[in-house]
Amino acid sequence: MSSAKSDVMTDHEPNIILRGGPDWLPEEERTRFESDLGEKLKVLIGNAYEHFVPTGETVEREGVRLRVFLWSRRTYVAE
Repeated sequence: MSSAKSDVMTDHEPNIILRGGPDWLPEEERTRFESDLGEKLKVLIGNAYEHFVPTGETVEREGVRLRVFLWSRRTYVAE
């Protein structure tokens, strides 16, 4: 499983887009770079992890092909 991420900006071009999950997740944070496209993705947002799974679907945005990951669940950070 991918490690938790709190930063969206990287030196890499975006290659995935996140669908579903919390409505308050900003659109600019839904398009991001992920090095492991075959695994579940766990994104740290506030005090919870949003989990996304790869769908096999792709979309094109601004001339870039993005792999679609679909929201599957939320878990909370243990205190």
